[in-house]
Amino acid sequence: MGLFSFLKGSGSKLLDKKSEEASKTKSAAEVTEMKKDAMLKSINDLNLPVKNVTLDINGDTVTVYGQAETQFAKELVILTAGNNVGISSVDDRMSVIKVEPEATFYEVKSGDTLSKIAKSHYGDAMKYNSIFEANKPMLKDPDKIYPGQVLRIPKL
Repeated sequence: MGLFSFLKGSGSKLLDKKSEEASKTKSAAEVTEMKKDAMLKSINDLNLPVKNVTLDINGDTVTVYGQAETQFAKELVILTAGNNVGISSVDDRMSVIKVEPEATFYEVKSGDTLSKIAKSHYGDAMKYNSIFEANKPMLKDPDKIYPGQVLRIPKL
């Protein structure tokens, strides 16, 4: 459990263009519900071993509740919630059934590559695939990371 920081202006947009347009006629509470639904859909689309995931959005902070079977699943839920435009922190209130060592979270800087990050964390640039695999299905291509994105760096 803890509070995880993210770059507020970086990441995916929670609402598509159609939803963004529809949100202009909605109340702030309705827009928050639309964003929460979009975030839950993104989490559910990952088909992670998690149960009873619920979210609260208060300003630029998301609080995540639920139960994950593994630390890996929990961390991907946190990253999926946090790597969105307008979100600066995720308050983790999830429990884990199978306790494992926590991964390090790393914010991508301009000029970073997975190889450069692997060299920095593991001393071996060729271990970039460990980072890529640890962030699937959020990452679809090892060459497509962006500044401000937060990645999990697993313990090897």
